[in-house]
Amino acid sequence: MDRPARFFCPTCPYVCHIDSKVKIKRKHRLVKKELDPIISKDDELDNLPETEAPCPNCGYLKAAFGQQQTRSADEPMTTYYTCKKCRHNWKED
Repeated sequence: MDRPARFFCPTCPYVCHIDSKVKIKRKHRLVKKELDPIISKDDELDNLPETEAPCPNCGYLKAAFGQQQTRSADEPMTTYYTCKKCRHNWKED
């Protein structure tokens, strides 16, 4: 079964028949672009709520925090802290 080659669009009725004399070669190396982060590492702590929690590393009293449910639903949430001065991370279960 020798059918003619064709390009077609799967979402509309467009069809383009290809002559048999045409050879298609495609060799493109795709280079991944570096993307700028939406939130930089410096802005990361500014978007989190802040509380007074002493840092176990440097003793600074202000820390950013976030909570996540890491265990079953009847257990309390885990609170993650990041020191605003030295960026040390710790958690409280």
